[in-house]
Amino acid sequence: MAQIQVTNLTFSYDGSADDVFRDATFHIDTDWKLGLIGRNGKGKTTLLNLFMGRYEYRGSITSSTGFDYFPYQVTEEDRKKNATDLIETWKPQVENWQVLIQLNQLGMDPECLFRPFETLSFGERTRVMLAALFADENEFLLIDEPTNHLDGAARDIVKKYLASKKGFILVSHDRDLLDAVCDHVLVLNRASIEVQAGNFSTWWENKEKMDAFRQAENEKHLKEIGKLKIAADRSSRWADKNESTKIGYDPIKEPDRCASTRSYIGAKTKKMQSRVKAVEARIDREIEEKEGLLQDIERVTDLKLQPLKFHKDVLIDAMDLSLQYADAEERLFEGLRFQVRQGERVILSGDNGCGKSSVLYAVLNQAGIPDNGRSEGLLVSGKLEVASGLIISYVNQDTSFLSGSLKEFCKERELDESLFLAVMRQLDFSREQFARNMEDFSEGQKKKVLIAASLITPAHLYIWDEPLNYIDVFSRMQIEKLILAFEPTMLLVEHDVRFQEKIATNEIRIISS
Repeated sequence: MAQIQVTNLTFSYDGSADDVFRDATFHIDTDWKLGLIGRNGKGKTTLLNLFMGRYEYRGSITSSTGFDYFPYQVTEEDRKKNATDLIETWKPQVENWQVLIQLNQLGMDPECLFRPFETLSFGERTRVMLAALFADENEFLLIDEPTNHLDGAARDIVKKYLASKKGFILVSHDRDLLDAVCDHVLVLNRASIEVQAGNFSTWWENKEKMDAFRQAENEKHLKEIGKLKIAADRSSRWADKNESTKIGYDPIKEPDRCASTRSYIGAKTKKMQSRVKAVEARIDREIEEKEGLLQDIERVTDLKLQPLKFHKDVLIDAMDLSLQYADAEERLFEGLRFQVRQGERVILSGDNGCGKSSVLYAVLNQAGIPDNGRSEGLLVSGKLEVASGLIISYVNQDTSFLSGSLKEFCKERELDESLFLAVMRQLDFSREQFARNMEDFSEGQKKKVLIAASLITPAHLYIWDEPLNYIDVFSRMQIEKLILAFEPTMLLVEHDVRFQEKIATNEIRIISS
């Protein structure tokens, strides 16, 4: 067992006025299974890149072990190569037998190594990369979002595999994965960094208790400060009033007063002023103790949704539905039956490539909603009826088309800019980020742009395609709370198990032909 020591780490991107990290100090052990938790844009991927030595920084990162990073970079040219050739590039120091051992643990046929990488599914690509990553036992591994775009079955395989390993940092917003895999967490709070033993749920339970304590302490200090300010104001007014009587008096109204009374009044005033200073010092101490109490509290702000009521109960009716692309030899699936009724939240599940997103494209096409050509060549047989006049709000899983400013985005989509920015603030965007172009956003921040646009669009039906990819845990909780509060009608593709359990009223499993 060795330690990785981070001391006074300070880093900011060129042209940015804000530091991503400032004087960050912590240490971790190289045999931990460490979950890295934090809001979108807090620097999780940046920290992994700093460990890899990809950026210049101030401070120090010391370790007696090397690092390796998932996912490996794969260019368009690389996609045409066999996986075994790519592994020689990624991990030239490992032997084939070491990779094959890991593939066996991941339930993969070794034959996949000799196929072009582009022919592998998302799940197969992920497992090949993990097999290469863990083939060398002498490195501390940095694993960034391994389950994005993976179906439930592939997620379970990855989850069990990582649970059997140690010596890595895992960046993930999947609470189920973090709970099953991690024995420690490294948390990038709003104003601090903490390392704690346990998984996500253990940390979150402790955090809720600590946040409640800090809130109570804050309230106590606020009340005490209020009382002290009243006392200080009263004593100050008494002192001023007393001081004003020191010079000059009416012999008729004050026959018992003489010139020597002035020194007595002066001493009394001085005593009152001293009391005021003591109270003010107590106020300063209370304020100092109050400062920092709330700096790391995650406020899961309530969002609002404006679902519309439709005049029919059944919005989508599919009977014996089959889908096939014109250039494909086989159908994606056949004989699918489901309905989406008003107020229901229907989740489509199934293996990668079974046609979940294609169902969404077919519905959008039937409703006359532009889908950027995704339904082109999609052949529909059987019955698929979408209620006429339905207003649909759609969140695409692809964010690559986002570019330009948020102002231009709002204008293009005819969104209320003030309302849109207010929702973005609730999703933890800072005002400084509003000035940046969207192509400079993290993937999670781009997803929040699409979700915010959907949230402020009044609609009868919300169709979301893998909306939570790259979205941080706290924002997922906000979205869950929103859906449960407003009960919109939804048709979704989403693999987050906790999210499914909380919001789904019905699950439709698609089985490939």
